[in-house]
Amino acid sequence: METSTFEIGGMSCDGCVSKLSTALDMIPGIKSSNVEVGKAIIDHEGDLNEEISAAIVSCGFTVGSDFSWSDSAVWKQSAHNTKWCLIGCSIGEFGTLAYYSYSGITSGIELYSNIWYFYAILPLINGLATSVMLETAILMRGQMDFRNALSTAFGMSFISMLMMEIAMEITDLLFTQGELGLMPLAIPFMLVVGFITPWPYNYWRLKKYGVSCH
Repeated sequence: METSTFEIGGMSCDGCVSKLSTALDMIPGIKSSNVEVGKAIIDHEGDLNEEISAAIVSCGFTVGSDFSWSDSAVWKQSAHNTKWCLIGCSIGEFGTLAYYSYSGITSGIELYSNIWYFYAILPLINGLATSVMLETAILMRGQMDFRNALSTAFGMSFISMLMMEIAMEITDLLFTQGELGLMPLAIPFMLVVGFITPWPYNYWRLKKYGVSCH
């Protein structure tokens, strides 16, 4: 009987632990496994390192804790996390900007006045709110209670969401030349910029600390 310890990147919650435990239990030769976020201690017969590593990767996690920017599995997982963040942010931001354009409530406001800044910040706040709501719902679907899901969504995603919102709103303002509203031509550019801006940060966070929301 041998005991092997694996450092694992990309795990964030009990759902990750359950997913990996199930995959490991299906490998012939494994007698027991003690899985926690970021680590697995496995009792097994014979050399099963390749099989165990393959099972870890197939679950969307990474083997080893050394940081590098070339881990394709982490880029893929962080892209998935960023995608959901972008969807949540877009709901609030696009909805608010579209309302500005439809209602005309911001027309005639003097550029960079106090009231302009108020209306400029509101889409950002609404985008953060809808993103937190969406990510909380996703985490609760993974069997996390509301309080922990909300705390996780705030704690793990806030910097990413803030970077995304600021990048998207600046892009929109460049297209509208400071007018507060939504220009349809700007939407694809806002989505691209909103995705790319926080993606490296999400990769770094996931690779170095094994922290993600989904």
